[in-house]
Amino acid sequence: MHTFWAAVGFLTTLPVPRRDLPPDALHRAARWFPTIGLLLGVMLAGSAWALAWLFPPTVTAVLVVGLWAVLTGALHLDGVADCGDGLLPPLARTRRLEIMRDPRLGAFGVTTLVLILLLKTAALAALAALPLMKSALAPALLLAPAWARWLILLAARLPPARAEGMGASLGLALSNRQLALAALLPVALTAVMGVWHWPVILAMGAALLAGLGVLHLAQQRLGGVTGDVFGAVVEVSEAVFLCVACLRVASGTY
Repeated sequence: MHTFWAAVGFLTTLPVPRRDLPPDALHRAARWFPTIGLLLGVMLAGSAWALAWLFPPTVTAVLVVGLWAVLTGALHLDGVADCGDGLLPPLARTRRLEIMRDPRLGAFGVTTLVLILLLKTAALAALAALPLMKSALAPALLLAPAWARWLILLAARLPPARAEGMGASLGLALSNRQLALAALLPVALTAVMGVWHWPVILAMGAALLAGLGVLHLAQQRLGGVTGDVFGAVVEVSEAVFLCVACLRVASGTY
């Protein structure tokens, strides 16, 4: 189980047993990433369900997004903010990489971070405003983190933008078969929950396209991926998933 705990320790702030891990532990832990995403989703969905009985939708949404950041150590939020500064303004490739290493945030990074948080909060508030049995709140919270962590595996197959850093060290080089096996859990859950709330199927497709869009932009402007790009893929795909899950036209419940 050391690979499972390595995945938990890498993707969350949850306490894990202390042990000496082999150098390739994180590589072998990759198969657990969607499972860890689902674990996060279970905690978030359970918290949202409990909070919805106590607070109005907007307060519930803010608290859930805050818990989301705490459980992940704001790791991915930091990545999407750095990508905002590095990928969006017109700069040379070397300058982009320098900016993404800088711990300070610029206007693009702050704007990107705020927009992501606002989108997540607004989408969750819209979902929480519906009766729990009619809302896609629980399916969205379960599936968005699982698919986002699977996208990390897809991103890690791309060449790194620099020789060192998370983009190079994760370097999973997963085969198509391994990638497909890792997708079995989120695919099965999406199929089951899509029968209950079919908009989550649209949300899955939109989230995957959004993640691929981030990766395409990174390849065009950085020549590869970095750890920050992994974080941006996670945050953007999660935000898009939640937004599409509460589409008025798709849900038919507004």
